[in-house]
Amino acid sequence: MSIKKNGSAVWQGGIKDGQGTVSTQSGVLDEVSYSFAKRFEGESGSNPEELIGAAHASCYSMALSLILGEAGYTPERIATQATVSLEEDSSGFSINKIHLETRASIPGADEAAFEDAANKAKEGCPVSKLFNAEISLDAKLEG
Repeated sequence: MSIKKNGSAVWQGGIKDGQGTVSTQSGVLDEVSYSFAKRFEGESGSNPEELIGAAHASCYSMALSLILGEAGYTPERIATQATVSLEEDSSGFSINKIHLETRASIPGADEAAFEDAANKAKEGCPVSKLFNAEISLDAKLEG
């Protein structure tokens, strides 16, 4: 099976004075604005790192649900945040770390089963496999 989805971006102008828009095939994002100031100077708005974070958090949560289901558990709730670190070094900027923080409520699950599933999801999530970056995880079972 092969599934293809797309996102697109348009950029106009120079790096600091220009701006762009990002859109997704589904239309959920439709010409959402992004710019240098939004990415590097804390101005409110979207940027590539938060989009990567949202993609990774959603993929990880789905992978965790799949693995838990295969182990006989049905999660009530999985909430994941992915913090994407953009760092500058002598070769320029790179994303060198992503920290996943997930909190899950899973009736009947014990800590060992949850930790096993959480780590398998971190390694097996298709978005995790995409990155050439350190991916860390802080997973806690609630309830």
